[in-house]
Amino acid sequence: MAQKLVAVIDYGMGNLRSVSKAAEHVADNNTRIIVTQNPDDIHNADAVIFPGQGAAKACMQALKDTGMIKPVIEAAQTKPFLGICMGLQVLMSHSEENNGIECLNVIPGDVVRFDSNTFPDLKIPHMGWNQIKQTQTHPLWHNIPQQSRFYFVHSYYIQPADHSYVAGTTEYGSSFATAVAHNQLFAIQAHPEKSADVGLQLFKNFLTWNGA
Repeated sequence: MAQKLVAVIDYGMGNLRSVSKAAEHVADNNTRIIVTQNPDDIHNADAVIFPGQGAAKACMQALKDTGMIKPVIEAAQTKPFLGICMGLQVLMSHSEENNGIECLNVIPGDVVRFDSNTFPDLKIPHMGWNQIKQTQTHPLWHNIPQQSRFYFVHSYYIQPADHSYVAGTTEYGSSFATAVAHNQLFAIQAHPEKSADVGLQLFKNFLTWNGA
């Protein structure tokens, strides 16, 4: 049986070591995890994990500088793909961050800042443990109880144009989308690599998922 190759995208930002270590921890002996900046590795991988931290503008610039914009878009459209935090946000069309930045447009919609005018008591960034309400059945939610707590750190959140993409929501001031799913793509605002057992279960689910 051929070994499954999973590429963790390295664009110089993001919690790469903890993401790759969490994935390795739950991977079976037939799965190889690599951390890579090489577009060919992303093209050749059976599945791709796109982690991220930091700002949208810096992320997009780093993807341009490493020649990874096209491979990332292709991977998100053709193979099992897991986006995490900024790796979710830059999949959208546009972000308000950094005075506005065009993103990858894999998922139509916007990234907007939490509204401290409407909710003056809201601490920004949204940081710490919060629950995710699963709004659709999905293989990546397997063995993760409804309303499980995940770890978050972010000041911006996504607003998909098509609500059918939304796979999970979280309450912070109001309800907002924290997970999206479309075909073989799944992306989450929280950090599964910092989310203890439920985060490890999400990685395990992803590594065994064929994208169906």
